[in-house]
Amino acid sequence: MNKRPVEVAVISDLHLGTYASRANEFAAYLRSIEPRLLVLNGDIIDGWQFSKRYFPPAHIVAIKEIFSKLSSGTRVVYITGNHDDAFRKYSDLELGNFLLADKVAIEVNGKKTWIFHGDVFDHTTSKQAKFLGKLGSNGYAVLLGFNKVANFIMQLFGKENFLLPKRSCSSLISDL
Repeated sequence: MNKRPVEVAVISDLHLGTYASRANEFAAYLRSIEPRLLVLNGDIIDGWQFSKRYFPPAHIVAIKEIFSKLSSGTRVVYITGNHDDAFRKYSDLELGNFLLADKVAIEVNGKKTWIFHGDVFDHTTSKQAKFLGKLGSNGYAVLLGFNKVANFIMQLFGKENFLLPKRSCSSLISDL
């Protein structure tokens, strides 16, 4: 497979360790490009939903693809987000081509760009309201579980799959 050379690839909110993660698509994308710099912009591994019981092989493959990029010379910057905030205590850790940071300023085509995860603007992720953010995250995970059941039922009726969090109840009823 010919890999497309790119200066910078920025990926965020992969949420490895959750049912909603698109690990296969992410791994396929990484295999299709040859970036000089790969920025993992937060929530790559979901520490809020992480469970020892659920980390499927596709999620391991996604991590292996990141390490493959590292070993082939790609600089990898992992920026912490709200779901992987446990890594923040190791911020500014640099190991070879790998940097763990809370934010990074890079220059692309002569222009400086500051990259950080958007949780810095979210008040629900502050220490005082972190439980609200985690509650919302857990609620979303439950909703995705219901989504799988609903899609199974929709398939029985010959209907297309859908993403429950994007639909209103009235549009669901009219689909049946």
